[in-house]
Amino acid sequence: MLTMRITGGKYCGRRVIIPTGELEIRPAMDRMRESLFSILGPLDGASFCDLFSGSGCVGLEAASRGATTVHLVEMDKAKRDIMEKNISWAQEDCEIKIFFSNVLKFIPTAQMQYEIVYADPPFPMGNKIQIAQLVDRRHCVQPDGLFIIHIPAVEENQWPEEIGDLKLCDTRKYGRNMIKFYRNTSQSGLSRQES
Repeated sequence: MLTMRITGGKYCGRRVIIPTGELEIRPAMDRMRESLFSILGPLDGASFCDLFSGSGCVGLEAASRGATTVHLVEMDKAKRDIMEKNISWAQEDCEIKIFFSNVLKFIPTAQMQYEIVYADPPFPMGNKIQIAQLVDRRHCVQPDGLFIIHIPAVEENQWPEEIGDLKLCDTRKYGRNMIKFYRNTSQSGLSRQES
Protein backbone atom coordinates (compact mmCIF):
# COMPACT_ATOMS: atom_id res chain seq x y z
CA MET A 1 0.00 0.00 0.00
CA LEU A 2 1.43 3.34 -1.08
CA THR A 3 1.53 6.10 1.52
CA MET A 4 2.86 9.62 1.92
CA ARG A 5 3.65 11.34 5.18
CA ILE A 6 2.40 14.60 6.63
CA THR A 7 5.53 16.75 6.75
CA GLY A 8 4.71 19.24 9.52
CA GLY A 9 2.26 20.48 12.11
CA LYS A 10 0.26 18.53 14.67
CA TYR A 11 -0.13 15.47 12.44
CA CYS A 12 3.53 15.41 11.39
CA GLY A 13 4.59 11.89 10.46
CA ARG A 14 1.05 10.54 10.00
CA ARG A 15 0.68 8.43 6.87
CA VAL A 16 -1.85 9.15 4.13
CA ILE A 17 -2.92 6.31 1.82
CA ILE A 18 -2.32 7.06 -1.86
CA PRO A 19 -4.76 5.64 -4.43
CA THR A 20 -3.16 3.25 -6.92
CA GLY A 21 -1.53 5.04 -9.84
CA GLU A 22 -1.69 8.53 -8.36
CA LEU A 23 2.06 8.82 -7.79
CA GLU A 24 2.79 7.92 -11.41
CA ILE A 25 0.15 10.23 -12.85
CA ARG A 26 0.58 13.25 -10.58
CA PRO A 27 3.83 13.21 -8.62
CA ALA A 28 3.50 15.11 -5.35
CA MET A 29 6.81 14.86 -3.57
CA ASP A 30 7.12 15.15 0.19
CA ARG A 31 9.91 17.68 -0.29
CA MET A 32 7.87 19.90 -2.59
CA ARG A 33 4.86 19.80 -0.26
CA GLU A 34 7.03 20.57 2.74
CA SER A 35 8.53 23.53 0.88
CA LEU A 36 5.08 24.78 -0.14
CA PHE A 37 3.83 24.83 3.44
CA SER A 38 7.06 26.35 4.69
CA ILE A 39 6.44 29.24 2.30
CA LEU A 40 2.83 29.59 3.48
CA GLY A 41 3.76 29.54 7.17
CA PRO A 42 1.23 28.89 9.96
CA LEU A 43 -2.35 28.49 8.71
CA ASP A 44 -4.10 28.99 12.05
CA GLY A 45 -7.82 29.46 11.40
CA ALA A 46 -7.40 29.53 7.61
CA SER A 47 -9.81 28.18 5.00
CA PHE A 48 -8.18 25.96 2.37
CA CYS A 49 -9.59 24.42 -0.82
CA ASP A 50 -7.70 21.52 -2.41
CA LEU A 51 -8.74 21.10 -6.06
CA PHE A 52 -7.99 17.75 -7.78
CA SER A 53 -7.26 16.50 -4.28
CA GLY A 54 -6.69 12.80 -5.00
CA SER A 55 -5.77 11.26 -1.65
CA GLY A 56 -6.43 14.53 0.18
CA CYS A 57 -2.81 14.72 1.31
CA VAL A 58 -2.36 18.45 0.61
CA GLY A 59 -5.59 19.36 2.36
CA LEU A 60 -4.61 17.21 5.33
CA GLU A 61 -1.25 18.98 5.43
CA ALA A 62 -3.15 22.28 5.63
CA ALA A 63 -5.27 20.92 8.48
CA SER A 64 -2.13 19.72 10.24
CA ARG A 65 -0.72 23.24 10.06
CA GLY A 66 -3.77 24.93 11.53
CA ALA A 67 -6.41 25.37 8.82
CA THR A 68 -9.85 24.98 10.37
CA THR A 69 -11.86 24.66 7.14
CA VAL A 70 -10.57 22.31 4.44
CA HIS A 71 -12.56 21.37 1.35
CA LEU A 72 -11.31 18.57 -0.91
CA VAL A 73 -12.58 18.45 -4.49
CA GLU A 74 -12.09 15.19 -6.39
CA MET A 75 -13.96 13.87 -9.42
CA ASP A 76 -13.09 10.17 -9.04
CA LYS A 77 -15.68 8.60 -6.74
CA ALA A 78 -13.66 5.36 -6.73
CA LYS A 79 -11.34 7.15 -4.28
CA ARG A 80 -14.14 7.71 -1.76
CA ASP A 81 -13.21 4.93 0.71
CA ILE A 82 -9.52 5.85 0.78
CA MET A 83 -10.24 9.57 1.12
CA GLU A 84 -12.75 9.06 3.92
CA LYS A 85 -10.28 6.86 5.76
CA ASN A 86 -7.55 9.45 5.28
CA ILE A 87 -9.55 12.36 6.67
CA SER A 88 -11.14 10.45 9.57
CA TRP A 89 -8.36 11.31 12.02
CA ALA A 90 -8.44 15.04 11.21
CA GLN A 91 -12.17 15.72 11.48
CA GLU A 92 -12.20 16.45 15.23
CA ASP A 93 -9.95 19.49 14.81
CA CYS A 94 -11.02 20.73 11.39
CA GLU A 95 -14.15 21.08 9.31
CA ILE A 96 -12.93 18.87 6.48
CA LYS A 97 -15.30 17.89 3.68
CA ILE A 98 -15.01 15.99 0.41
CA PHE A 99 -16.85 17.18 -2.70
CA PHE A 100 -16.99 14.62 -5.49
CA SER A 101 -17.25 16.90 -8.49
CA ASN A 102 -15.56 18.04 -11.66
CA VAL A 103 -13.44 21.02 -10.55
CA LEU A 104 -14.72 23.22 -13.38
CA LYS A 105 -18.28 22.57 -12.19
CA PHE A 106 -17.47 22.93 -8.49
CA ILE A 107 -15.83 26.37 -8.71
CA PRO A 108 -18.96 28.22 -9.98
CA THR A 109 -21.05 26.66 -7.20
CA ALA A 110 -18.59 27.10 -4.31
CA GLN A 111 -20.45 28.45 -1.28
CA MET A 112 -17.55 30.38 0.25
CA GLN A 113 -14.36 32.24 -0.44
CA TYR A 114 -11.12 30.65 0.69
CA GLU A 115 -7.92 32.17 1.97
CA ILE A 116 -6.02 29.62 -0.10
CA VAL A 117 -7.11 27.69 -3.18
CA TYR A 118 -4.60 25.03 -4.25
CA ALA A 119 -4.91 23.20 -7.58
CA ASP A 120 -3.02 20.08 -8.65
CA PRO A 121 -4.53 19.24 -12.05
CA PRO A 122 -3.43 16.10 -13.92
CA PHE A 123 -0.24 16.88 -15.82
CA PRO A 124 -1.74 15.75 -19.19
CA MET A 125 -4.69 18.14 -18.77
CA GLY A 126 -4.73 20.88 -21.39
CA ASN A 127 -5.59 24.55 -20.90
CA LYS A 128 -4.98 24.53 -17.15
CA ILE A 129 -5.14 28.31 -17.12
CA GLN A 130 -8.93 28.05 -17.37
CA ILE A 131 -8.91 26.90 -13.73
CA ALA A 132 -7.28 30.15 -12.63
CA GLN A 133 -9.55 32.21 -14.87
CA LEU A 134 -12.63 30.58 -13.36
CA VAL A 135 -11.33 30.97 -9.79
CA ASP A 136 -10.79 34.67 -10.49
CA ARG A 137 -14.11 35.21 -12.23
CA ARG A 138 -16.10 33.46 -9.49
CA HIS A 139 -14.21 35.22 -6.65
CA CYS A 140 -13.23 31.96 -4.94
CA VAL A 141 -10.19 33.51 -3.26
CA GLN A 142 -10.57 36.06 -0.47
CA PRO A 143 -8.98 39.50 -0.96
CA ASP A 144 -5.23 39.16 -0.32
CA GLY A 145 -5.63 35.37 -0.44
CA LEU A 146 -3.72 32.99 -2.67
CA PHE A 147 -4.40 30.82 -5.69
CA ILE A 148 -1.63 28.22 -6.02
CA ILE A 149 -1.18 25.76 -8.87
CA HIS A 150 1.18 22.81 -9.37
CA ILE A 151 2.14 22.40 -13.04
CA PRO A 152 4.84 20.79 -15.20
CA ALA A 153 7.83 23.15 -15.42
CA VAL A 154 7.66 22.99 -19.25
CA GLU A 155 4.38 24.93 -19.07
CA GLU A 156 5.91 27.92 -17.27
CA ASN A 157 5.71 30.30 -20.22
CA GLN A 158 1.99 29.65 -20.69
CA TRP A 159 1.22 31.51 -17.47
CA PRO A 160 0.85 35.32 -17.48
CA GLU A 161 1.78 37.70 -14.68
CA GLU A 162 -1.87 38.60 -14.15
CA ILE A 163 -5.12 36.66 -14.45
CA GLY A 164 -7.86 39.16 -13.68
CA ASP A 165 -7.32 40.21 -10.06
CA LEU A 166 -4.85 37.37 -9.50
CA LYS A 167 -1.26 38.65 -9.66
CA LEU A 168 1.74 36.33 -9.83
CA CYS A 169 3.77 36.78 -6.64
CA ASP A 170 6.08 33.74 -6.51
CA THR A 171 7.26 30.79 -8.58
CA ARG A 172 9.16 27.77 -7.27
CA LYS A 173 10.67 25.02 -9.41
CA TYR A 174 11.26 21.46 -8.19
CA GLY A 175 12.91 19.50 -10.99
CA ARG A 176 10.22 18.93 -13.60
CA ASN A 177 7.54 20.35 -11.29
CA MET A 178 6.62 23.95 -10.63
CA ILE A 179 4.37 25.80 -8.21
CA LYS A 180 2.98 29.22 -9.07
CA PHE A 181 1.52 31.56 -6.45
CA TYR A 182 -1.05 34.20 -7.42
CA ARG A 183 -2.36 36.74 -4.90
CA ASN A 184 -5.86 38.19 -5.13
CA THR A 185 -5.38 41.96 -5.29
CA SER A 186 -9.08 42.87 -5.39
CA GLN A 187 -10.47 45.01 -2.58
CA SER A 188 -13.73 43.15 -2.02
CA GLY A 189 -14.07 40.11 -4.25
CA LEU A 190 -17.58 39.64 -2.90
CA SER A 191 -19.74 40.16 -5.97
CA ARG A 192 -20.54 36.48 -6.29
CA GLN A 193 -23.36 37.01 -8.79
CA GLU A 194 -20.95 38.10 -11.52
CA SER A 195 -20.39 35.56 -14.24
